[in-house]
Parts: sequence; C-alpha cells; structure tokens
Amino acid sequence: MVSTNDQLEALELFQGQSLLYTHMYASLKPMSLKCAVQLNIPEIIYNHGKPITLPDLVSTLKVPLAKSSLVKRLMRFLAHIGIFAIHGKGEDDHDQTYALTPASKLLSKSCSKDHCLTPMVLMCTDPIFMSLFHQLGDLIHGEVPNLSEGALGVTLWEFLEEKPAYSSLFNEAMASNSQMVSLALKNCSEVFEGIESIVDVGGGNGTTAKIICEAFPKVKCLVFDVPHVVANSSCESQNVSYVGGDIFKSIPKADAIMLKSILHDWSDENCIKILKTCKDSVSSKGRKGKVIIIDILINEKDDEKDITQQNLIMDISMMAFDGGKERTEKEWKHLFIEAGFKDYKIFPLFSYESLIEVYP
Repeated sequence: MVSTNDQLEALELFQGQSLLYTHMYASLKPMSLKCAVQLNIPEIIYNHGKPITLPDLVSTLKVPLAKSSLVKRLMRFLAHIGIFAIHGKGEDDHDQTYALTPASKLLSKSCSKDHCLTPMVLMCTDPIFMSLFHQLGDLIHGEVPNLSEGALGVTLWEFLEEKPAYSSLFNEAMASNSQMVSLALKNCSEVFEGIESIVDVGGGNGTTAKIICEAFPKVKCLVFDVPHVVANSSCESQNVSYVGGDIFKSIPKADAIMLKSILHDWSDENCIKILKTCKDSVSSKGRKGKVIIIDILINEKDDEKDITQQNLIMDISMMAFDGGKERTEKEWKHLFIEAGFKDYKIFPLFSYESLIEVYP
C-alpha cells in the first residue's frame, strides 16, 4: 500500500512537471499570436461587425475545409490565454462565435487606430530577435558581453544600422509602443506645464514628440537620435523637428529632456553619462529645467503579480543590450545622485511603466 507521504511526494513532482511543461512550451504563446496577426484575424473579426463563427472565419481566411479544425484549435488556445473571447456554449461550430478582447483590439488597425501593437508582435517574434536569448548561459558565464554580440557578432545598435529592414521593423515597433503614451499623458498634464521646448532623446520617427505637441500645442519638440534614424524621418511640422547626434557627447539645450524607454537599454555607467549630458542641457544659461523619464520601475512589494512578472520579463529582454536592465526605485535614485541631480518625483502610469521627473 502506498503511504500518504509517497502520495504527497508524487503529487508535488507532478505539479512540478506541470509547471515546467507550462513554461517550456510557453514560446508557443507568441508563435500563436504571431500566426493570428499574420492571418489578420483581429482585423477580420472587427470588420465582420460582430462575433464571428468558425465557418465564417474559415471562409474569410480562404482556408481549405480540411484545415478548419486547425483554425478552431488555434482560436481555442488564444481564447484560453485571453487574446480572443468565445461566446456560446453549443458544440456545433455555428453555435460558438469568436470576439475581440482588449488585447486583440490592439492588434486591429481599424479598431485601435493610433494604438495598434501589431508591429511589436512582429518584432518580438522575429526569429533573429528571438535567437538572441539562446545565449543567456554564455552571457552569465561572461563569455559574451551581451546577447546580441553573442548571437549576431555585433551590438544590436550596430546590427540595426547595418540591416535597414530590421531597423525599420524595430522603429515601427517602438513607434507603436510610443502611441500608448498618449493615453497616459492625459493624466500627466502638470508635468508639461510651463515647458516651451523639449528634446525627445532617442525619439526615433517622432511618434512621442508628435503626441506631446498635439496634447500641448505651445511646446516645441526636437527629436534627437542617431543620424541614420533621423535621416529617414520626414514628418517635420511647425512644432516637431529632427537632428542627429551622440547622446554621450551633447544634447541640444531645452527646458526639458524626454527619455522614453532609453535608459533601460544601457548599463549604470552609461546611464550616468547620459544623465550628466541631460543635466548640462536643462541647467545651462540659468534654466531650471528637468529630465522626464518614462521607463519601468520594478516594485515587487506593491505592484500586482502580473505587472511585476511583465517587468521582470522585460528585465531579461534587456540583456540583449550592453548592460541594459530594468530598475527598482533604489537603483534609479543611485543613477540620479551619481549624475548630480538633487531630487525626483515618480508618477505611476496606467501601464507597466512609470514617469519620473528628475530635477538638477
């Protein structure tokens, strides 16, 4: 007869196996998500005007009837993880319908308009970018300086400069992520009060700058990025302009410097150098400016578990960069002090990011 202790030990082992298998096969989540995006399923459901049945979805996709069960299995899985919703309880394919959720609405350009995150899905699931993380062990052992050099032989920035197609993919993804900023700015209007000029460091194609200028028409925004990025930006307007340069050398003078999702790409040493350059910009000629940082702040104690998990996942992803990391408030404070700043203020946003004002 099996003892109670043996039964409990077996139960724990099976629970452990289940947890391991859940995470080992977790890569199928982004792959399934990518499949749905490539098949344009979110757009199809939105254009249908109401939840769609499997036969109607298969017909619109022009999938052979023999493959319709594959669509059903894909949608069942994506509904289980919250990407889509299934309505109806019948067993017949005509009795159940598939609907958009807040997540899949963000994958439909027609539905989400300026907040479509499809480019982020395509970048994060690209084979080249995903291959970087096979080098984690080498990074930890000190055999490579960062994941991109281990997998690609060059830094990620050098790779993007050498590969225009990937640079475009990366910049489109960052722009789509920046569009979400417009939702947060409505609750942070006091941050931009009194500002006449702002430099958006690493601003890419100017998405964030344009959002700021639309929300605050009196602000003039300069997008400051590496020359090959701004050379491909053709969206200058009355309030938005572009200039190329090196953030480690100098940044144009302004009332405020914006660093959105920039500092997490860099080591503490490089962040301090960047912040010192920012300090010189906003405190010259009697200015009493500030630096506005939009980035992740890890707070395992107070944040919800899902937010913390997302932030810790992002921390692992930052290993692709040279010393990149997500930081706790203590770690952020260390950077500010070392760079010569006197004070800071944190504004939690609706998203997983926070806004931090830093004062010279």
